[in-house]
Amino acid sequence: MTPPTAIILLNDSGRETADKLLTLYPDALIHGLSGRVDDADVTFQQTAAHLQELFRAGTPILGICASAILIRCLAPALNNKLVEPPVVAVADDGSNIVPLLGGHHGANDLARDIADALQGHAAVTTASDVHFNIALDDPPAGLAIANPQHMKAFMAAMLSGETVKLHGTNEWLGASNLPFDEAGALSIHVTTKSVAGNATTLVYHPKSLALGVGCERGAEPDELLSLVTQTLRTQGLSPLSVGCITSIDLKS
Repeated sequence: MTPPTAIILLNDSGRETADKLLTLYPDALIHGLSGRVDDADVTFQQTAAHLQELFRAGTPILGICASAILIRCLAPALNNKLVEPPVVAVADDGSNIVPLLGGHHGANDLARDIADALQGHAAVTTASDVHFNIALDDPPAGLAIANPQHMKAFMAAMLSGETVKLHGTNEWLGASNLPFDEAGALSIHVTTKSVAGNATTLVYHPKSLALGVGCERGAEPDELLSLVTQTLRTQGLSPLSVGCITSIDLKS
């Protein structure tokens, strides 16, 4: 479960903006610097240490401060961008909102939503958003990417002018500005089947399969898991396409 969003206040000059963010995200908590911020949900004394702790715990961070403060404080904690939480810098007056980290893990969307609410400007700079109006490594709920490790090479090829052949259909992809072409050197597959991806092929699995299971009383979990895995493999289906697991309680 994702921890509550942390609204970082280093002084009370950003209090009005913080209160507006609380209206937008009522489950968020205000984290205030001790001695400088009054009436905070959480207080801290060491800004860098506190931010790093939040970041490592996967906490979305909205810092009402200069971007440079967040960058310098979080630099030692940066590691795997595939799992980093969103970090967004918000100007004291809400005029500018900058997604710094986790752009495709929610930061870009947060920045846009905040900009709309505060009538500010979202400074989104990730190439896929700017050029293609989509974050390919951040698919919507109900769609899973099978080979995120190939995203960087795939994006580089698109930005260099390569076009994309689409296999299957999806509303999210269709609403983008991706350079689709039947003769594209790159390809995107939307399928429940187990398809191998690579640097020129991205594979997305819609969570459209319902997995029905049943067993005798006292059956070993590992045995059931093995049967499920084998069945999916035999049918050539991806586990990532399993949207729900169903059963019937007949032994209660």
